[in-house]
Amino acid sequence: MLLIHCPYCDDTLPELEFAYAGQAHVVRAPLPATQSDAEWEEFLFIRDNARGPHFERWRHIHGCGRFFNAVRDTVSDRFYTTYKAGAPRPDLASLIGEAP
Repeated sequence: MLLIHCPYCDDTLPELEFAYAGQAHVVRAPLPATQSDAEWEEFLFIRDNARGPHFERWRHIHGCGRFFNAVRDTVSDRFYTTYKAGAPRPDLASLIGEAP
């Protein structure tokens, strides 16, 4: 069972309390009418599929209900850190002790 820390509630709880919400730090697209079909397709469907540390969004569904970001290793499921939505992306090298 994964234990995840909510940066808003300051609690570390089982994964069942949370919902995965996709890749973090995705730049939101402008109105679809101003984009080509290929640009709109890329925004909607193309995401990083990293092996190793990955920036993700999570939601504390059975708690405060807020979205937050996390850095999780997709191989080991280890959470390096969680941080509030809107906060800048943390430096990976300082979190994992090596260059990304």
